[in-house]
Amino acid sequence: MEVYQSKDNENQNIVMSKSNGNLNQLWDVVYVDEFKGEPKKGELNEDFGFYVERPFHIVSQLPRRRYLSRVDGLPHGQQVVMKQPNSYKSQVWYFDQKSLTIKCQENNQSLNINGNGGSKHLNTRGTATQWW
Repeated sequence: MEVYQSKDNENQNIVMSKSNGNLNQLWDVVYVDEFKGEPKKGELNEDFGFYVERPFHIVSQLPRRRYLSRVDGLPHGQQVVMKQPNSYKSQVWYFDQKSLTIKCQENNQSLNINGNGGSKHLNTRGTATQWW
């Protein structure tokens, strides 16, 4: 049993095929009486490894240890760059359980790959997806 074409889309078809061990063939069984529910604010989302809505900084491992920061006004709007640590909310991020994305505390927009994933540059934008 596998997710057709390995596409992680809502209502994607499930088909039968020969076992190949790929991710689209791996499943978990969660018994209803053991399901703990979705993690709440401050609780760890074990699947993603983040605490829900707990603010954090993303720090470069380069020698100057600069912080990931969202900035306005560059040619492509809201870009993500490295900057020296400061007290601005543009350097504070959190994991949003509803959208399953990392958001900037300054504008509550999600980290995004430009060009719908077709670029190597990051920006922030409103989350257009909701998981059901």
